[in-house]
Amino acid sequence: MSSDLFSLKGKTALVTGSSTGLGKRMAVALGQAGARVAMNYFNNEERAAKTLLEFEETGAEGAMIRADVTDESDVNQLVAETEKKLGSVDIVILNATPDQPQKPIEEYDWEFYQQMINFFVKSPYLLTRATIGKMKQKQWGRIINISSEVYQLSVSPFSAYVSAKGGQIGWTRSMAKELAPFGITVNTVNPGWIPTERHNDDPQEDKDAYLEQIPAGRWGVPEDVGEAVAYFSSEEASFITGQTICVNGGNSPW
Repeated sequence: MSSDLFSLKGKTALVTGSSTGLGKRMAVALGQAGARVAMNYFNNEERAAKTLLEFEETGAEGAMIRADVTDESDVNQLVAETEKKLGSVDIVILNATPDQPQKPIEEYDWEFYQQMINFFVKSPYLLTRATIGKMKQKQWGRIINISSEVYQLSVSPFSAYVSAKGGQIGWTRSMAKELAPFGITVNTVNPGWIPTERHNDDPQEDKDAYLEQIPAGRWGVPEDVGEAVAYFSSEEASFITGQTICVNGGNSPW
């Protein structure tokens, strides 16, 4: 087997929301495959600096850039700074997310719904608009949305998050057809519940109940998601576009 299989040498990746959790592991996986990686954060500069140091200790080349990925001016600056430090963007991983409280619809206001849409539809729109020009010139690009199994599972009460994630998947499928002639693939990775720092305070009984329904019989780990993202980013995945892969141990009805 060639040592260059799934190599991303010479590519530049941008991973939003990557100072912690699954995004942090995605950045590491891309770096280990040879990509230069621009990581992104909005809050907690101290944590972001620590994450960048840990990333660089793996031997990969990267940068950490602050930006609100739902703001057009910030997004344009994020892309410009990435290009200045690491080169033009070949791979975009759309992972940034806000808090996700589960509530009945009576307890959501439209402002919260709009926040979900901003993160999961507006942000992909902004990042794609800012990067596809050079991807089209190269006739090569990868756009990967990080969605969630909650859409397939119709999780309730969770309507704001689930509906926005459904919109993100629909956007992926439409953009995949639009950009395919330019050598740009657009796909979605849907993680299951994979415990990270943000889940430290979740009730243990909820975790136990979820684990019982995973056919694979184990918890997923961030590396599972990172490796799926690295594959979709690779040349070997060039004929796969408009697809959604669930990384959840088989816990999907379809």
